Amino acid sequence: MYRLPDGSTTVRFKPVPAVSAPFAVDDLTERHTHAVAAGEHHPVLLSGLFILDLLVIHPFEDGNGRVARLLTGAMLSEHRYTVGHYVSLEQAIAESDDAYYQAILDSTHGWHEGTADPWPWLGYFTRVIAGAYGVFADRAAAARTPGTKQQRVRVHILRRAPATFRLADIRAALPGVSDQTIRLALEQLRKEGRVRADGTGRSATWTRTNAAPSE
Repeated sequence: MYRLPDGSTTVRFKPVPAVSAPFAVDDLTERHTHAVAAGEHHPVLLSGLFILDLLVIHPFEDGNGRVARLLTGAMLSEHRYTVGHYVSLEQAIAESDDAYYQAILDSTHGWHEGTADPWPWLGYFTRVIAGAYGVFADRAAAARTPGTKQQRVRVHILRRAPATFRLADIRAALPGVSDQTIRLALEQLRKEGRVRADGTGRSATWTRTNAAPSE
């Protein structure tokens, strides 16, 4: 079952009967292998389709989502999309779980009849991968920034972070920099009028202002 934003519930998808699951997995694997070998479609899209079908087949009593996420990283790496070695795709999916479940819901209507539309899921799948590469690029850029860790935080906030962000976003973009260092940089920028705080505690967000040009 999937709980909708209005509080109601709906069936996310109807899995393959347990007795048919082994055959369905074998068939899926064979069809995927042939499709990759044919080279007619992008391997990232083929990987996404494999994961979607596997989720519907639901071959395990428990842990199907976890297996699917592990396979996602492995399949992408096989096709030389190795961002999962440096950025957690599983975390990216966990942080967008509403969109994840909605994409599955939208792409599994009519799956058993062969009329399902895979594009809502493939759109979500490719956005997660593109987002992971964006995070990796930010981290690589931050690592090349000279100066102290506090200066690196400052440069990242003024040049690379979204206009509105959370402390957790800076932490994710700058691994190895402590929360205390991030807070010190934020407080200095706040005093300069470069950023403002909205809210308090872990849910607080920060917004860049136009008080001064980015450094």
